[in-house]
Formats: sequence, C-alpha cells, structure tokens
Amino acid sequence: MEKIREMREEDLDQVAQLEEETFSMPWSRQSLFSFLKREDTVFLVTEKEEEILGYCGYLQVFDEADILNVAVKEKYRGRHIGTDMIEKLIETGKKNGISQFTLEVRQSNLRAIHIYEKAGFVSVGIRKNFYEKPAENAVIMRRQ
Repeated sequence: MEKIREMREEDLDQVAQLEEETFSMPWSRQSLFSFLKREDTVFLVTEKEEEILGYCGYLQVFDEADILNVAVKEKYRGRHIGTDMIEKLIETGKKNGISQFTLEVRQSNLRAIHIYEKAGFVSVGIRKNFYEKPAENAVIMRRQ
C-alpha cells in the first residue's frame, strides 16, 4: 500500500532520479539535499515497498508557500498520487500556519493544471518565458 510521508535523506537518490526522468532542468541531488535541510521547507514522498513513486515540496515565507516541485513516476501517473500528495502538502502547510499556496506550471501541462484546479487552485496570471528547454510560459496558480 502507498503511503505519504516526509522525505528523508535516504530518499534523495530515488528523488534525484525522478527529477532526471521528469524535468528538462532537474535539480541535482545536492540541491535537493540543501532544500531538505532548510527549516522553511517541507518535502513529502509517496512510497510503496521502499520505492518512491512521487514527491512534492514547498518553501514557506511567513503565511505563504511556494510549491516548488511535484513529480510522479510516469508509470504511476493517473492513479491520484499527485492529487493525494498535494492535498497532504496543503494539510501540512495549514498546520504550519500557511494560508496561501502558489505554484507555477508549464502552460502546455494541461494534465497538471487540471490536477491543481481539482485541488482548489485558480489561475492568476502568466510568467512569460519562465521555463527553458523548451522555452515556455508558466501559468501562475494560487489557492487560499
């Protein structure tokens, strides 16, 4: 059975591999480690039998959180793993005093946009050329 829990240092190799498989400009293992050690971040993983299926995290500034990354292994997409992690991340954030969550998503990533909308996020603007490889605008989404 899958479970969502806080990310630990021993998860970093699998999470870094997931970054490589998911993003055109992946974070390095060292970058992930640096964020994991910060007091103003929370990272969660979905795990099943010691395999990391997905991860997500936020950076907190006062009562706001910027959701940094959300990734699910391709073979596990469509099973509500991303949705469940986002809900758990928001629940955790609320316990930490967060009242507003913001994220950016590629304008072409309609599947992710739909997931975020189902989680209560609304589009509040566009960041021109936010992404590289390939260059693309980001949709800014917010949930209060």
